[in-house]
Amino acid sequence: MGLVAAAVPVFDALAPVRLLPFSPIALLCSAAPAQDPGLLLAFSSSPGSAAVMKRKAGPNTIKINAFFKRVASSSQPTENVGEADVQVTNPSPVNASDQDMPDVVNVAEQAEVITTPYQRDPGKRCQIWELPPDKQDYARHFYISKGAYRPELVEYPFDEKSKHRRQFQKDWYTNFWWLEYSTHNDSAYCLPCFLFSKKPVGRCGSDTFSVKGFRNWKKVNDGKACAFLTHVGGPDSAHNYSARCYEDLKTSMAHIDNVMEKRNEKVATAARLRLKTTIEAMRWLIFQACSFRGHDESAGSKNQGNFLEMVKILALYNKDVAGVVLENAPGNAKYTSGDVQKEIVGILALEVQKAIREEIGNAKFCIMVDEARDESRKEQMAVVLRFANKEAEIIERFLDLVHVNDTAALTLKNAICTVLSNNNLNVQDIRGQAYDGASNMRGEWNGLKALILRECPYAYYIHCMAHQLQLALVAASREVHEVHNFFQNANFVINVVSASTKRSDELLANQAEEIAREIELGELDTGRGQNQIGTLQRPGDTRWSSHYKSIQSLKKMFAATVAVLRGIASDRSVSKYSRGDAVGSLKIVISFDFVFILHLMEKIMKITDVLCQKLQYKSLDILNAIDSVSNTKVLLGELREHGWDSLLEEVKSFCVKHEIDIPDLDRKYVDVTKSRNKHDNTTTLHHYKVDVFSVAIDQQLSELNDRFSTQATELLTLRSSLDPRHESFDIPKISTLAEKFYPADFSSQELAQLESQLPHFQLHVCNHPELMTLPSIACLTKGLVKTGKASSYPMVDRLLRLVITLPVSTATAERAFSAMKIFKTRLRSKMGDDLLRHCMIIYIEKKIAAKISSDEIINIFDLISSRRGHFKLIEM
Repeated sequence: MGLVAAAVPVFDALAPVRLLPFSPIALLCSAAPAQDPGLLLAFSSSPGSAAVMKRKAGPNTIKINAFFKRVASSSQPTENVGEADVQVTNPSPVNASDQDMPDVVNVAEQAEVITTPYQRDPGKRCQIWELPPDKQDYARHFYISKGAYRPELVEYPFDEKSKHRRQFQKDWYTNFWWLEYSTHNDSAYCLPCFLFSKKPVGRCGSDTFSVKGFRNWKKVNDGKACAFLTHVGGPDSAHNYSARCYEDLKTSMAHIDNVMEKRNEKVATAARLRLKTTIEAMRWLIFQACSFRGHDESAGSKNQGNFLEMVKILALYNKDVAGVVLENAPGNAKYTSGDVQKEIVGILALEVQKAIREEIGNAKFCIMVDEARDESRKEQMAVVLRFANKEAEIIERFLDLVHVNDTAALTLKNAICTVLSNNNLNVQDIRGQAYDGASNMRGEWNGLKALILRECPYAYYIHCMAHQLQLALVAASREVHEVHNFFQNANFVINVVSASTKRSDELLANQAEEIAREIELGELDTGRGQNQIGTLQRPGDTRWSSHYKSIQSLKKMFAATVAVLRGIASDRSVSKYSRGDAVGSLKIVISFDFVFILHLMEKIMKITDVLCQKLQYKSLDILNAIDSVSNTKVLLGELREHGWDSLLEEVKSFCVKHEIDIPDLDRKYVDVTKSRNKHDNTTTLHHYKVDVFSVAIDQQLSELNDRFSTQATELLTLRSSLDPRHESFDIPKISTLAEKFYPADFSSQELAQLESQLPHFQLHVCNHPELMTLPSIACLTKGLVKTGKASSYPMVDRLLRLVITLPVSTATAERAFSAMKIFKTRLRSKMGDDLLRHCMIIYIEKKIAAKISSDEIINIFDLISSRRGHFKLIEM
């Protein structure tokens, strides 16, 4: 009863919205935190939806008004999704005395309780006749839309009390369409009798299949005395009466309002065109990240907001549209209200999620999670899935954005499980997880990594390699004092030069003059897109690539920066504090020490920036990422060994060009941080070459080795032996990889097949002109599918797909927060969580959203609730 009481406020809150409380859009638009994308997915995922909605009423059909009075807010029932809605797996037998469900079932059921107003399990749900009269119709619609609860277990519990151990058989589902099974109390139930039977009067056996549950399995396979056949009875039995009621309510044409109402084809065509205009206008606005509503949408307003103004433009260029929208639309069916907008956005977003789920299919996947705060200071968690599609192409899809109350590991884990359950994804199919290095993520005992590993031991954790590179570069810069001071001084100089718009204009003017002078002297090449005027870029704390761009801009605009600083220092109209900052900045910029480190860091970051950008590629696999890190280390080592002479000449040439004094490199260097020692004969050349140049590069190499050494695990070592084109190809190691790390994906027989296929696979790849030239394992896996050889080596193809699925970084999840900042701005800070997540799903996955037709959205829009306008065209 507690569940029913909790569901009542949801209905009350939704009353003004004119939506069915059990519909997914009603749940999403309500103030309650419940979300159930799975409901809408169920509405549109059944292949027999059209057939269900077109069934005609038979001669013996009993109309809906025979059972209860028509209510104003009732709607057409949704189609029955049946047993496809819940698939339960249980890896081990369950004892009859054990009342707990398997772990997988617990997660699914927990998500069901959170996201739906009623319990699905027959052994736990409240009886229909116990609900308030005005809520019984809603409950019947809900249970019919969800279908019979039919979990399919690997092995059902045995009846330990019986002399002969018997158990429920899932084959009974096929023979009896009305049959339900409760994993809570190991009993069978009848869905129609539960929905339409009256309160039991005490007659023996009358409530067995509706309230108590049947579990005497001995009497099922008993010929004519079968308990299920006895329950069905004759044509006038209570069960058949309930079954006819069930079919009447399920069939849309059995509703009295649909039978009596004559639909006008012209009205339906106009309604569809009106709603299609709304859909396309909203789709375009979301793709452009524009707001819908306006500050004043009244008829006399000069700007009624983006949405209404877009509808006006569409009407201006199409007479048919102009005749059915806005003032030419019926007052009760304009389809321009905020509630309709949210409902359409929700339908489109859930269709995108459905397409992502279909794209994943039966493939294993990895999760990438990151969290950030939005404009209204709410903690939002982005969930991204990485998988290999049917063409073996690595795909990363943004699945959902979830508002979490805190960032505790258990909270994040429960939210992830709910998202996966709502999208009909199994936690046991996770084969990798990637997060940043926060303690709540990577904790060995209570972190999110550990909690996911308890659910699925094959979800191997990868610390985001882009974060690791960031941490390595930041730590390296802080360890070398000269480099650390350089970045502080550079940031100070940029702040002084860009402190006002006047100074920025002076900087641009000086840069234009400098570019024109250098072009005249032939020092710069001309061409389209070259020599553009820009501004000094500030380095960011969380993106090391921004440091490289800042150094590039400072070096490119060095002369203009010096000119602006000299102008500020000599301008008496400027305050003495500003002149003092300019003088201090000028002394820093025109020093040999600043110029030397500027050029040194540009060379170092030119190498590391390539790695930084590459680690953010969606198509990058883990083995290729490790190779990129190794290549970066090699290039830094070559710079240390052979880059000093060219660097020194470049610095000297730069100093001569900009009239900067070059110190005597053979003179004794005085280190102000150390006490003077007469025996210390360190020269200036030795200081810059050893204490700065060599130490800076060595520190970078040391940090890269320390940060990325953890990646050299046994798993990655074994994976490196997969490429048949390299000498490291090792069949025993590959077999160990599949047997030890992917036992759930390879049976003993399949392991034997893998071992027999590997030698043929090696010979084929090495002799194939296309496959032998592919650059990476990911490209090789895709090439096998393209050439049709994946079917020849199915076990090898399966192992390769698992390898390339392992994530590299969480860059895709972080890009989602860039989209969040575009949608939820200071002026749109009151945007609800549901609208935000739906808009982000559509915006980020716009390629999928663009393929969803307006007619499909209209059909779903018409299905989920009663409408004043009609959208179904009359069939001739």
